[in-house]
Amino acid sequence: MTLSLGLVYAVGVIYLAALFAIAFAAERSRAFGRIAGNAWVYTLSLGVYATSWTFYGNLGFLETHGYLYLTIYLGVTLAFAATPFLLRPILVLVREHQLTSLADLFAFRYRSRLTGPVVTLFMLAGVLPYIALQIKAVAESAAVLTADTPPHLLALTFTATIALFAILFGARHISPREKHSGLVVAIAFESVVKLVALLVIAAIALFAVFGGLGGLDRWLASHPEAVTALYQPVFDGGWTSLMVLAFAAAFLLPRQFHMLFTENINPEALNRAAWGFPLFLLLLNLPMPLLYWAGQAAGLTEQTSYYALGLASRLESPTLALLIFVGGLSAASAMMIVTTLALANMGMNYLSPPASLRERQGMPANLYRNLLWGRRIWIVLIIALGYGFYGLLQVIEGLAQLGLISFAAVAQFLPGFFGLLLWPRATRNGFLLGLAAGITGWFFSLVTPLLGNAGIWPQAPRLQELAAGGGLDPWTFALTVSLGANTVLFILGSLLSRPNQQEVEAGQVCCPREPIYATIDLPLARDVPEMEAELANTLGSMPARHEVQRALDDLGLPRHTRSRRDLQRLRERIERNLSGLLGPVLARMIVDQHLRLDAAGRSSLGESLRRIEQQLEDARLPLTGLAAELDALRRFHRQILHELPLGVCSLTPGGEVTGWNHALAELTGIRPGAAVGQLVERLERPWGGLLQAFLDSDDRQLYKLNLETRRGPRRLNLHKSTVAVTAGHREGYVILIEDVTARVQLESEVAHGDRLASIGRFAAGVAHEIGNPLAGIASLAQTLPLEDDPGEIRDIAEDIIGQTRRINTIVQSLVAFAHSDTPPRNRFEPVDLAALVDEAIRLTRLAGRKDIRYELDGLAEQSVLGARPKLLQVFINLLTNAEQASPAGAAIRVRARRTGAAVRITIHDEGPGIAAATLDRLFEPFFTTKPAGRGTGLGLPVAYSIVQDHGGSLTAMNAAEGGAQFTLTLPTGRQA
Repeated sequence: MTLSLGLVYAVGVIYLAALFAIAFAAERSRAFGRIAGNAWVYTLSLGVYATSWTFYGNLGFLETHGYLYLTIYLGVTLAFAATPFLLRPILVLVREHQLTSLADLFAFRYRSRLTGPVVTLFMLAGVLPYIALQIKAVAESAAVLTADTPPHLLALTFTATIALFAILFGARHISPREKHSGLVVAIAFESVVKLVALLVIAAIALFAVFGGLGGLDRWLASHPEAVTALYQPVFDGGWTSLMVLAFAAAFLLPRQFHMLFTENINPEALNRAAWGFPLFLLLLNLPMPLLYWAGQAAGLTEQTSYYALGLASRLESPTLALLIFVGGLSAASAMMIVTTLALANMGMNYLSPPASLRERQGMPANLYRNLLWGRRIWIVLIIALGYGFYGLLQVIEGLAQLGLISFAAVAQFLPGFFGLLLWPRATRNGFLLGLAAGITGWFFSLVTPLLGNAGIWPQAPRLQELAAGGGLDPWTFALTVSLGANTVLFILGSLLSRPNQQEVEAGQVCCPREPIYATIDLPLARDVPEMEAELANTLGSMPARHEVQRALDDLGLPRHTRSRRDLQRLRERIERNLSGLLGPVLARMIVDQHLRLDAAGRSSLGESLRRIEQQLEDARLPLTGLAAELDALRRFHRQILHELPLGVCSLTPGGEVTGWNHALAELTGIRPGAAVGQLVERLERPWGGLLQAFLDSDDRQLYKLNLETRRGPRRLNLHKSTVAVTAGHREGYVILIEDVTARVQLESEVAHGDRLASIGRFAAGVAHEIGNPLAGIASLAQTLPLEDDPGEIRDIAEDIIGQTRRINTIVQSLVAFAHSDTPPRNRFEPVDLAALVDEAIRLTRLAGRKDIRYELDGLAEQSVLGARPKLLQVFINLLTNAEQASPAGAAIRVRARRTGAAVRITIHDEGPGIAAATLDRLFEPFFTTKPAGRGTGLGLPVAYSIVQDHGGSLTAMNAAEGGAQFTLTLPTGRQA
């Protein structure tokens, strides 16, 4: 039976169009696209491992190697059995650091500009023949069906169609970083097609050729050599090397890495794949012996690899033949699409950096557009190279041999891979040296013999013959030579070289055996727009804004954040996101160049402390002994700080906040998480400016400071202390903030009450003082009509005006005294001391005694800085107290002297003095020595509080010559 080439071509195109439709629907429909995250769909998408080698070539491999063909399945099973220790850590690492290919993974761990390009070039060299193998399989399968020479036109059309598919569903979007749900669903569908095609042809062969299981048993009994031929190669050896090759291919082949890690949408799906994927491969491999025996029993003349197509032709079933062809086409197309996408990523990142990353005059070109078109060009180039190799491989027989050579190529990455997972001491020098040795061993042990046998390089050296390794099978010899040299030089190169700081950090990330206590450097950028502007110099304005916004969204940070801790996290996230776009090496270069860290290398103490605290909180193993006691002490001290009723803020010498307790958070409305790690000047208004100004000032205390906040005006006491950390040779600051708003309000009310009490005492005196001028005014008014002399009338009028002014002065003094308020200290004004004391004496005499003399000394030309009404209340209270203690006819002496930047005023009476038992309690509120009902005990405490608010002092003592003496010190109102 033969089919027309046009029919075969049409079926192939229709099948690929159906794949387009499936992938397109998954991309466009959110409901349909969700199945890409399904564990079974993910497991089936890993079936990209089963290429045309599995579908066709396994039969040829079975003929020459017998049951050793199962090693290709068993090696993968072994790799997936180690999922918790092998695949899971890599998946976590890849997702966390946005690594999209094997080259990215190695470039991230072994930090060197050579790592990525070397891995990419060797991967291309090792995998391009495998791509050519897929084209060869499709072309030869079409030739079997059409009984024609391999149709090169079909091969070329197939190649072009695959390139189009890869572009549409792997390089169609602006950002090549996102997951391709359509691709995952399409590859899973292809896996189902492969499996169904093989199981159907196996079932039909069983009954059509043998008549069922009984017929198969009879045929095998009559042909025992058929079974023996499959067992014999197993006894001859070689199974270990083949299992190692399959083990490496399970996760190191570009297509496997891409589907396992890069396109993983649901990390939990890996748990299902750990057993589901080996089960899928088992179902694919079980029919192979049956198909091989059926081909022998039917006497097929086709190549053993194409027995499935030969059986369909022998049965004269075009439908079955086309199903097998579609199954093979599915296996080949899936491999080519995914491999091409993975290699295009690697080529774009490491062999042709985007042109827009070069500094130019003016605006850079659009980064995403350059990446998109660059990736498309790489896809076409890789598939074109594969087609070129296809032409070269026309003289090479055997699909399985080419597949194993590609497997051996990727196996050279095993030493570096295990070093990445298990050995933090491994270095880039060791990796590159070992890989170079492995590549050399692979080329001369496997590639040159293949080229020599095909006649392409007849004089090619044969390493196995030169090394007298004829006792080993070719695969064991090749692996022993290449992997052995690779491993030895990898270890020696790592031991003889010293890792740089970046390698040490990457090694700790890849091998997290113990907590990482890395120094946290701070970015120089002060805010998000500044970081965006710096990135725009290389990426362009639109890509820079997009990448910064994406990083902010990933971290859940607001765009207006100025926290240094937030900016450090943002810098790390931008680097990781750019790593998924451009590769880790180029991403690190861009971030280091434009988002530079503090040139002085200053560490973020706040961030370091926070991380250490977090690591202690998250410690899985309980601490014991001294460590447990120290940790308990740490927690106890931390709890004390957090529960203090005072606001506590600790800072580094550079002004970075390292501590912010609950009381301060309640007062300011700033969460500890938003404050810690931020420069104090960047805190929201008005707290940032207040704390920074206090740090810059020489003052160690500020009392009753007025501050307008979002919650209204507050009165605050601030205290500053310097803390030295001897071991680290650093100094820091601790600021205590006390909210005394309620206390100040209470003091104000008490002072107001004291003023009202004083006014009450003054009432009788005021009436007397006002009565005298009023009587004078009345008398003058009565004589005024009797005077005719203008001069006398003018004198009487002036006397009346004088008496009126006297009344007005008394009333105004009383009103001002009753309604006085304390302005902020920064609004204090110079007050003439002599005038102030004269007015205090006048008001005191209103309700006081008229027999007391006042002796004033040194008050002239002296001034103090303060609020006049409040200071007036102080002197009234002190003079009233002195007057009440003085005997009849006594004198009260008020003296003032300038002492530096202050004025020292003493008030000395001639009373009995102050009892020693009451001297210490004199300024306590409500304490009085007067009989009940004659004193409130508030006069002296109010005076003391007012003086404190003015930055002065008030003390009391018994004078040596007798009597009590109060000493008042106030800031001067004049410059020295």
